[in-house]
Amino acid sequence: CGHLTGFRDKDRKMLTFDPSSEFLISDREQIQYKYCKNNEFRVCNWVIERDDPDDFCNACQLNRTIPDLSDLQNFDHWRNLEVAKHRLIYQLQKIGLAIPSKMKVDDGLCFDFVAQRNDSNILTGHANGVITILLREADSVKREQMRKQFREPYRTLVGHLRHEVGHYFWERLVANNPNFLEEFRIIFGNEQRDYAQALKTYYEQGPINNWQDSFISKYATSHPWEDWAESWAHYLHVMDMVETAYFFGLNVTPIDIEEGMKAKASFDPYAIEDFDIIVETCVPLSFAVNSINRAMGVPDVYPFVITPGVIKKMKFIHQLLWPKRR
Repeated sequence: CGHLTGFRDKDRKMLTFDPSSEFLISDREQIQYKYCKNNEFRVCNWVIERDDPDDFCNACQLNRTIPDLSDLQNFDHWRNLEVAKHRLIYQLQKIGLAIPSKMKVDDGLCFDFVAQRNDSNILTGHANGVITILLREADSVKREQMRKQFREPYRTLVGHLRHEVGHYFWERLVANNPNFLEEFRIIFGNEQRDYAQALKTYYEQGPINNWQDSFISKYATSHPWEDWAESWAHYLHVMDMVETAYFFGLNVTPIDIEEGMKAKASFDPYAIEDFDIIVETCVPLSFAVNSINRAMGVPDVYPFVITPGVIKKMKFIHQLLWPKRR
């Protein structure tokens, strides 16, 4: 129809605008908006009300460092990172989590998207609310090389971001809550274990035997903090997969296969308190999509097995987050 579109994050709605108007005036509400300033780089389609003093949307306000955009390669990598980051922020907002900017409050969150260059001490990770992602992770060739180097079944930008933000929310939601911390230690183990030594042991000796029974990935076995971050990331994977299936009205009704492999994505997972319903829907969906990928000769979209031990950890996260739904 030729209309402009923009995403309003406060209620997660796509708005349309008359392209012939001097201002962005929503067709339905006749409210004036402006695009996030990063729209000029075509990396953000979020809108904010025209009289808002901020020029950046709630997602882009979290950027503390972006790469030198005079380098066209950097621009492409940054655009890939922004796509993944906006998906993450959408999801965290839908859960109901507060995401204050670290540039405004000490316990807030921010992102550094940086090139490594000559400083080998800069690594992808999280520290005190700062999530650092190296630009090379946005290069699909280099990312695949690193995936093979670390013998990982899966390595994506959205996966990185979901993992690292898990560390941030552990500090915000668990670390200072005695009740949650006690239950966390029962389920994940004692995080007071020496972290550096635990990682050293993991890289030297590998994962424990039969790790698949209780962990979603090999790396999750290294330390309770990493188990939490991995479980958190996969919880977000599961929720996003089921939500996407719901919006597309996907059902899985395989021929001549047991009842347990059927699924009907007829609900928004963020509105469901019982996590068993969510995961029982996700497993057949992921199996079906993995099979379609194999038919096309490409890797599985979700190459993981969600065991009862892993479900227990995801349930803890779901129950922790449920009261925050809005």
